[in-house]
Amino acid sequence: MRRTIACDLSRPTARCACTIVAAAALIATMSPAHAADDSEAVKGPAVSVLKATKACFPAIVEASGFLIPRDEVQVRPDRPGAKVVDVMVDAGEAVTQGQALAKVAGQDGSTTINAPVAGLVSSSTAVIGSPASAKGEALFTIVSRGEFDLVGQVAARNLSKLAVDQPATVKIVGATEEMTGKVRRVAATVEPNSQLGNVFVGIATTKRLLANASGRVMIKTGESCGISVPLTAVIYSSAGTIVQVVKRQTVETKLVEVGLMNGGNVEIREGLHEGDVVVARAGSLLREGDAVRPVVAADAGGK
Repeated sequence: MRRTIACDLSRPTARCACTIVAAAALIATMSPAHAADDSEAVKGPAVSVLKATKACFPAIVEASGFLIPRDEVQVRPDRPGAKVVDVMVDAGEAVTQGQALAKVAGQDGSTTINAPVAGLVSSSTAVIGSPASAKGEALFTIVSRGEFDLVGQVAARNLSKLAVDQPATVKIVGATEEMTGKVRRVAATVEPNSQLGNVFVGIATTKRLLANASGRVMIKTGESCGISVPLTAVIYSSAGTIVQVVKRQTVETKLVEVGLMNGGNVEIREGLHEGDVVVARAGSLLREGDAVRPVVAADAGGK
């Protein structure tokens, strides 16, 4: 809108009044725009948000137990009255079939003791000068092919989820790295008092493992794919499980159904859609209808 301002510029007082009037007119023309800007500005706290995404979650059954060799072979010389004169391997070493383990000597001369199978030497009594015979203590015990079973105990309610050949991750106390394995056998019965049943998870390794060492196994029984959000975005309350979302810079609360969890994230089976803007760290400070300034989280996991 244009305004015409009439001023008599020949009079000093008129020039001053004209200037004031002109400035006021200019401010008046600008005010509506500023008012619109102010109405669009969101007043509220900054809130870290991220988008709900699709992801697949593994279904896991966990068990604790002990490590046992699956098949052990004991090695003795076939000649009586011999003594150990040389030792080539120690306990904990992996050997190949036919590899020399030790030399023994007797009245009939010396002979080399070879590994009858490939595997892991779990124990050895071979010491230079010690007696060796076919009926005495075994010089070497070899875990055939380096195969062990972690025998874990599983609650009765989870036994039905287990099946032969399911993949598993095994962590043995004292071992620096996790190992992979497969379910080899599932017990058909449970112990009546504890209601626990055994699962045998087979692993093969060339690394030194100790028989009867304790360990933990995580068996993958399947997977479920759905909407994923960080655990920090979920609130467990008396009203139900809630996730806070932001729509048009306003907080809305959504009742959700959660599923599997993995790596700090949780599966949302109902209540959210892919692309929903979720409050990364939900909490009691935000309420339904609160105005907020959403800020995209730097870490998509919300951690």
